[in-house]
Amino acid sequence: MRELVETYNTAKAAAELAAQEFRNGVDLLPGTGGEAWKELFEAARKFALQAYPGQQFPDFGPDAKCPLCQQPLAEGAILFQNFEKFIRQEAETISRAKKKSLDERYKEFVSQSVSLGIDDELLVEVEGLDATLATDVRAYDEALAARYAAIKIAVESLEWGKVNALPASPASRLQSLVDKLNREAATLEALVDKEGRAALQSVFDDLSARIKLNKMMKGVLAAIEVLDRQAKLTKCLSAVKTNSISIKASDLTQQVLSEDLEAALNAEFKSLGVGELRVRLTSRAERGKAYYKLKLDLPEVKAPADILSEGEQRAIALGSFLAEVKVSGNTGGIVFDDPVSSLDHKCRERLAKRLVKEAAERQVIVFTHDLYFLNLLIYEAEKDRVPIEKQWVTRRPEGFGAPNPDLPFEGMNTQARVKYLRNRQVEIKRLFRSGDELGHRKETVAAYRELRDAWERAVEEVLFRKVVLRFRKGVETKRLSEVVVEDSDFEIIDRGMSRCSNYGHDRAELGGMELPDPDELLSDINALDEWRKGIERRAEAVRESRKPKPQAPAPS
Repeated sequence: MRELVETYNTAKAAAELAAQEFRNGVDLLPGTGGEAWKELFEAARKFALQAYPGQQFPDFGPDAKCPLCQQPLAEGAILFQNFEKFIRQEAETISRAKKKSLDERYKEFVSQSVSLGIDDELLVEVEGLDATLATDVRAYDEALAARYAAIKIAVESLEWGKVNALPASPASRLQSLVDKLNREAATLEALVDKEGRAALQSVFDDLSARIKLNKMMKGVLAAIEVLDRQAKLTKCLSAVKTNSISIKASDLTQQVLSEDLEAALNAEFKSLGVGELRVRLTSRAERGKAYYKLKLDLPEVKAPADILSEGEQRAIALGSFLAEVKVSGNTGGIVFDDPVSSLDHKCRERLAKRLVKEAAERQVIVFTHDLYFLNLLIYEAEKDRVPIEKQWVTRRPEGFGAPNPDLPFEGMNTQARVKYLRNRQVEIKRLFRSGDELGHRKETVAAYRELRDAWERAVEEVLFRKVVLRFRKGVETKRLSEVVVEDSDFEIIDRGMSRCSNYGHDRAELGGMELPDPDELLSDINALDEWRKGIERRAEAVRESRKPKPQAPAPS
């Protein structure tokens, strides 16, 4: 390694001398001929081969353009040829070759491990046998690491400093210790009483088995119990005849189940908007188990899947489930996973009403990705005064399915969005203080986009008092009693929306303009909340003032 470093230094000095001679007498920029300049020239060469295909670099002629600045070369064409001549000089070529040889050997050198691989536990054992040897082994291992580090520093700096020689190797002494231990082991093995050892081994094996059995005792006893029950049931099988059970089960199904379930099914279909579909039940029994089959009264003898749409099939499935729940007579909780798939908006509205009605009797859990359906459920529950709890299931660093007590931003009201944005401003302020410019810009732009959405939500919910809301059917005209729009409202909303639009777009995120700092962002968020609170107070006063005044009694 030392020879390679010294050889490269000599070749590098020769190349630098050639570069100095190349620069003499010509008005060139400082650093011309250096490493950075060489990289720039090689990049120009690669691009020129694409820009002037079929021509010999760098002889493109005086009319060609410079591949770097793309201005006409003119007299500079000769300078480009001189640059190429310098790059191809022997001293420069030799310097590059020596550097390559040094880099290849150094890469091989640093990929090696020079540690003896003797851990502290083994050294403690050696120390108990030969304290001096353990000390020498530890010192030799440390000297190896120090010498290895010194060589790497010398190669990286190209200045060969002092590299200490290694102390005497402890390998032969370690081998002597190994040979001694092997001899002692052989002697002890020869002195062993084979019969006595076999007896002790048997006792040891028995105790080991008892320890293992003790660890799994509960499982073994449970398995014994299962096998014992299985043996008893097997004996009972031969004494049981299933045909009488099947007949009785079929009779009970017809007498008790079919009539009530059929009526419940038709009632559920009507509530879900598919009341034109009528059903009847057929039952059968097989090996003591009763089964029933739902049959639709259809004008054609075809399978339901060939006639009904996906939405109708989904409505039938939901109606069947709700009918079965109703007939069962219990009040246990029920769970629906995205029940509105393939349903049209009318059927979704009917299903929302039906589920809220069911939620008055039992716990109903609904998982859905559909914000419209979610708002229908919220609207129907609030209208019928049925308690409702909203949660958002998200993915967090600890895994999937983590519950969040808030709805996603799109489902939040104005007040909740303000709270969410204030929490987000705290994180943006942390990024700003830590110097994370890219993270701060990205999160600030995203926050202003969401603040703009919050202003839009506030126009519907706060200014127009929920007369008309997205994701909610119908217009609540009675709420007009609270609505007043003043000039100041227009000015505040226009100013807030304009500010959000100014900062909440791609040019702001890419650094095209100066973004507000976190304190300014918080001030913009608070401006929305203060305006919201003022409108709430004004709406309450307006509603009171617009209440009908009691009529004075007519004169007698």
